[in-house]
Amino acid sequence: MLRTVMMFFLVLPVMLFAQIAVTGELVYSSAGDPIQNGVVLLKDGKIEKVGAAADVAIPDGYRVMSGKVISPGLIDAHSVVGIAGMYNTRFDQDQLDKSSPIQPELRAMDAYNGREGLVEWVRRFGVTTLHTGHAPGALISGQTVIVKTDGETLETAVVKPTAMMTMTLGSNVRSNFKSPGTRAKGMAMIRSQLFKSQGYAKKVANAKKDKMPERDLAHEAIGKTLSGEMPVLLTAQRSTEIMSALRLAKEFDLNLVLDGAAEAYMLLDKIKAADVPVIIHPTMARNRGDTRNATYETAAKLHKAGILFAFQSGYEGYVPKTRVLVYEAAIAVANGLPADAAIKAMTIDAAKILGIDARVGSLEAGKDADVVIYDGDPFEYTSHVCGVIINGKVVSEECE
Repeated sequence: MLRTVMMFFLVLPVMLFAQIAVTGELVYSSAGDPIQNGVVLLKDGKIEKVGAAADVAIPDGYRVMSGKVISPGLIDAHSVVGIAGMYNTRFDQDQLDKSSPIQPELRAMDAYNGREGLVEWVRRFGVTTLHTGHAPGALISGQTVIVKTDGETLETAVVKPTAMMTMTLGSNVRSNFKSPGTRAKGMAMIRSQLFKSQGYAKKVANAKKDKMPERDLAHEAIGKTLSGEMPVLLTAQRSTEIMSALRLAKEFDLNLVLDGAAEAYMLLDKIKAADVPVIIHPTMARNRGDTRNATYETAAKLHKAGILFAFQSGYEGYVPKTRVLVYEAAIAVANGLPADAAIKAMTIDAAKILGIDARVGSLEAGKDADVVIYDGDPFEYTSHVCGVIINGKVVSEECE
């Protein structure tokens, strides 16, 4: 009897926090029009119900959390957080291996540190899902990982262990390696690697069980991109490099996602025709070199052209190594992007690009209970993220 009573009190707090009602003067569901005076019910780590307060009654026993504005958990569509650390010293910088310009076998999941201080830092700004991995700077730098920002280990945080294959075109590749020395050489090296991996796949397919070729992790990884199983996240800033990326995707039938794309506004018709989504360059980056023609209006232009896009915090070569995602979106809103479109670019559109929209990205019944609470307009500098819920667990609570 005593043991039963003790177990009841151990479980009771968990039960209480598993049922939460989040109310807001404005709720961006990313699944339809914003809801005035909305309610989001969360139960057992999932979203139970969403709607106007007049239509959604809060059951007895639910903890109530309130804010001015409510949104789905934010999704950072490309980052190095958890791979690159906040101290900017050798021991916490695993974002780019410079031993070779082509290393598709590397997996970001093998280096991810959920206890890294930057993970907590971005979480406090509403990022609940993080697509992280290798920094731009190598022709083929490895495979990314998607995680929730509340897990201290990969096993407790992982959403997708191997998400995309990262590639880079541009001058920063030449600055990191002796070869390639030119853009043409870089493209030739990538193309050559893809052809070799095609040959390896054919050998494996045609080999007898007792005469299989020796396993090659690089070819196996590239094989997943050639089959369409794993998208290619290709960083290309200049219009010439964006066109090279589009040609490469067409030649090898790759599932391409453009990253950076500072000059995408020059090629809207080409990108639209290719049906390629874009994870745009951070608007607050120090624009020089390949990004010297970047503009704050890229997001608005992509939206107007009907091109699927998302925001990213990107990669910084200096402390603090990352930017604030909601600030990036705010700059885009200030330069012509509608607020609702900006919210969607940080939530459901990012989820679609990453292939995780069945689980996260919008406030809909059955999806993960990831919610952000703001004390004002998310795109006003004076507003704050004052509450963050991940999988139904309150991980940050700073509302007054």
